[in-house]
Amino acid sequence: MRQAIQSSTEVEESPLLSTDFLIRTTIVIALLAVLTVAISVGGRWFGARVSLAGNTDSTAPVTLTIGQDTLQLQENTIRFPSQRHSGTTERADLYLAWPQMQGYSSENRDRFDDIAKSPDLIFLQVTQATMSRDMSGRYEPIYSHLIDPTPQPFANGMTLHKLRADTGYGDEVLLTAPRKGGPDYVVRCLLPASPELTTSGDCQRDIKVGRDLSVLYRFSSRHLAEWEHIDAAIAQFVETRLVNRSATSR
Repeated sequence: MRQAIQSSTEVEESPLLSTDFLIRTTIVIALLAVLTVAISVGGRWFGARVSLAGNTDSTAPVTLTIGQDTLQLQENTIRFPSQRHSGTTERADLYLAWPQMQGYSSENRDRFDDIAKSPDLIFLQVTQATMSRDMSGRYEPIYSHLIDPTPQPFANGMTLHKLRADTGYGDEVLLTAPRKGGPDYVVRCLLPASPELTTSGDCQRDIKVGRDLSVLYRFSSRHLAEWEHIDAAIAQFVETRLVNRSATSR
């Protein structure tokens, strides 16, 4: 009887929750809290990465040597992450908002992320020149032999030249315009059937900059009226970022 009363008393006096159980519960709660914080922070980081989609708003300098020229660029103007490190390279692919001539930022991110607004971007490919002449310089020796002999007037003081069917250029056309103190402006375009079908790559032209750089740039036919301003802005953008500019400036 006394043993039964003692056992009953021990049961009544024993804690409802053991110390081991409390320790294990505390550890589990702590781990869940840490996991929650990690998911929250990781989710924000991953969400930011997804929204950037390879873009960056970093303006850290990147120094690239291409052939005989060295350029100092900001990371947010360089299109591909693999090119955002200093060193010697064969080419640099850039993208810029027009007309600001600025790279990716939180303020203009919609232009880079929204395909409907991509015609307001200009794409550049900077390489070492492989030809002695740029597009304007190639008109007389090359392009003039590939076009139909009957040019047509075009808007913005330009002339449209259809490329012969046997040249392999498809539906592309050549647009030219006179310039003071220099050879005619020349650009190749695939003109859309209607304005709403324009893209950021309707037209392309290349120019020479620096000691030995070729700058191929693509832009929307929507901006053909600004051809002269775009050409000057591209040349200035690259020239002002040449480390060896003093030796190449004219």
